[in-house]
Amino acid sequence: MTSDAADEWQQWHERRMETVSAPYGPLALTGTHWLEDHPDGHLPGIPGVWVLDGDVDADAGLVVLTATAADGLTLDGEPFTGSVRLGVDTGPVSTARVGLDERRLTVLIREGAWCVRDYDPGSAAHRAFRGVEVTPYRPRWSVPGRFTPYDTRRTVRVDAADGVERGLGLAGELAFRLDGLEVTLQVAVQADGKLWAVFADSTSGEGSYRFRFLYPAAPDDEGRTTVDFNRSVLPPCAFAEHFICPFPPPGNTLGLAIEAGERILRQVGR
Repeated sequence: MTSDAADEWQQWHERRMETVSAPYGPLALTGTHWLEDHPDGHLPGIPGVWVLDGDVDADAGLVVLTATAADGLTLDGEPFTGSVRLGVDTGPVSTARVGLDERRLTVLIREGAWCVRDYDPGSAAHRAFRGVEVTPYRPRWSVPGRFTPYDTRRTVRVDAADGVERGLGLAGELAFRLDGLEVTLQVAVQADGKLWAVFADSTSGEGSYRFRFLYPAAPDDEGRTTVDFNRSVLPPCAFAEHFICPFPPPGNTLGLAIEAGERILRQVGR
């Protein structure tokens, strides 16, 4: 069983590396531009004019892009001139409606604030990437856990990687036993039922990135799942500083050394 688990982990790790190194993966993000910071509609390094029209509404498609032929933008794969109203890009970055040569420009909203993200498969981060330092699979880091939902969903304010405090939605607690200690993490529940934990430990900033993400499988009807720190991953902001990853919520900084999973990025010069 241990051999099977190690083989499954190796396959998971290889798929994960394919994802992070993909042309429009996290290494490609070169900018997150908040429209409220650019009321004239001119975004750094991005042609066209991008402005909000009307009240902020995530479903209304309120970002208006105006471009000329000289801007070189494309819309749905075709040269674009004129004006168009854009909503949030919900699909893969590679299918974003607006492009500039190989770059993709995506529209995003966070807590009522709209932004445009610039993805470039030729980014400096892509060129410098040499993989991720990861600890080989060890059975001791995979333990049973139990999820207990809160009576009502909670939102806590936490600092984010860009220095701005934002809300982090939490759905319940994940309890497990590790190295003889009872441990609890506050977690969110994703649309597919998987859990999401933002955590730090005593290796954070000392051999591992300052915090990491963990995605335990969807709990069964009794709340049972597996807490496998072998599958701890670096957050997107470890690959590009333009992501706005949340820091761990209160209680999710563990007094343990979680020497498992992804640790730090390998780059040219590091």
